[in-house]
Amino acid sequence: MHEDLVPPEDFDGLDIEEIRAILTEDDVIEGLKDLGHEVYQLGLYDELSPLRKALREIKPHLVFNLLEEFHGQVVFDYHVVAYLELERQPYTGCNSRGLLLARDKGLSKKILHYHRIRAPRFAVFPRGRKRQKLPKHLRYPLIVKSLTEEASSGISSASVVYDDDSLRRQVARLHAEVGSDAIAEEYVDGRELYAAVMGNHRHQMFPLWELDLRGLPDGEPRIASSDVKWDADYQEQHKIRIHRARGLSAELEEQIRKNTRRICKALGLDGYVRIDYRLDRDGRLYFLEANPNPDIADGQEFASAARAAGLGYHEMLQKIVSLGIRRGA
Repeated sequence: MHEDLVPPEDFDGLDIEEIRAILTEDDVIEGLKDLGHEVYQLGLYDELSPLRKALREIKPHLVFNLLEEFHGQVVFDYHVVAYLELERQPYTGCNSRGLLLARDKGLSKKILHYHRIRAPRFAVFPRGRKRQKLPKHLRYPLIVKSLTEEASSGISSASVVYDDDSLRRQVARLHAEVGSDAIAEEYVDGRELYAAVMGNHRHQMFPLWELDLRGLPDGEPRIASSDVKWDADYQEQHKIRIHRARGLSAELEEQIRKNTRRICKALGLDGYVRIDYRLDRDGRLYFLEANPNPDIADGQEFASAARAAGLGYHEMLQKIVSLGIRRGA
């Protein structure tokens, strides 16, 4: 895990935001201990030597990978996983190639377009280019997001733009504030659906989950902004809820299942994954992004979807462990 997210012995003196930041790590560690596993906690930032030392001295049966970035870069996490693969060390979660393909939202959409998976049209705006042409094939409104960052980083209601000037401003803001390349894709107004999947070669799908945004103020775009994702007061004020998706036809659910399995196969995703979709007002399904190694804190959407499938939190953790050991073998 990230060295700043190693849970302390107790939470005394921590405020609510500090506790929330380490909930996933704490839930996983305590859950593994409850299952009878011996757990060694290792924090990393920009050096692989602590990992190398731990592999040599502890000789773990399995590395439970909760790392989401390395040296401050989200896209560097796959290098750490690739190192584990070179060491023939079993680990949990997605393989390095799947992480590489999924982290780049533009690249994953290009691959899936080849496989005829519907996704919003988009354009990538790299940092460092003084003049960037605005593609003529895109239709407003567009939503501007980080090409590689997750967890709604840099996304606000202003991220949905309606003209060239607003697009330029949002791209420049994201470059400066988030520090990553930007992707602008056609905004799909509709429902946000999540498909949670577990498996290495055969993927088990859990019940579909939905981010319910109907309580947002009139005129606000229905998007998963950083406030929607992480601000508890904002969530309560606007009745933001994440729950099992309701009112979907059997045909649509089957389409989502087929698409999800095709996406996992095309991007080489294994372990545990969440695929994000948008369902527009005409019932058309759009792939948004793939999230390998999503948040598995108890009560978050992945664990909740697993529980709806009859897999309690401890059982879910044990299955993640088993998938990592089987792949390593």
